[in-house]
Amino acid sequence: MHDNPIILLFIKAPVKGQIKSRLAAAIGNDAALELYQRFVLDTIDTVRALPAPVRICFYPPEAGTTIRTWLGNERACIPQQGNDLGGRMEQSFAQAFSEGYERAVLIGSDIPELSRAMMHEAMAALDTNDAVLGPAADGGYYLIGFKAKTFLPSVFHDIAWSTSTVCDETLGKFKRSGQRVHLLPKLHDVDTKDDLRIFFNKYRTDPDSSSRTLAYLTEQEGTLFQP
Repeated sequence: MHDNPIILLFIKAPVKGQIKSRLAAAIGNDAALELYQRFVLDTIDTVRALPAPVRICFYPPEAGTTIRTWLGNERACIPQQGNDLGGRMEQSFAQAFSEGYERAVLIGSDIPELSRAMMHEAMAALDTNDAVLGPAADGGYYLIGFKAKTFLPSVFHDIAWSTSTVCDETLGKFKRSGQRVHLLPKLHDVDTKDDLRIFFNKYRTDPDSSSRTLAYLTEQEGTLFQP
């Protein structure tokens, strides 16, 4: 058994024209690719100092060479397996628990405002709750976590992924199962230009930020946010 939880970071291969399609439609494929790569690196910076191993779960499964060329070989990277997003998340949790981890927290890679404090809260919440969930402003969620003994695979079944009802549907499944769920603060994932502007306006004056994303937005403000 592992005393510390494991963090499962879900990412996509950084291929121009194949990521952040709604954002790319507004700011162009090159800028969307640059931002996505910065989202991922900022997220890795956020979680790597936590008292938990980080496993990078990439998609598509055949992108291993691309991922390792980008991120290096020192990080644990495995392909996502499953027929849809729910299946891939379920399989990632099941694998972690089969390896002896007693707690696992899965996060997405397009939430640049995810903080280390929120990750600490998520992991600590599993000491006294069955699960933890981080709602996203678009109706999805950016984080989900379980204890091995309270893992509920059904929360990944029959969900209308990429819609505004994902979080509510998931919470409904938790409620019907009688599980106690800790809710984190609602955050904006960045799927559109409006999402990007909200993030930038909220954090642009943060004097302590070392965010690669904010640095790029500051450099490109005149281009990205022109009328």
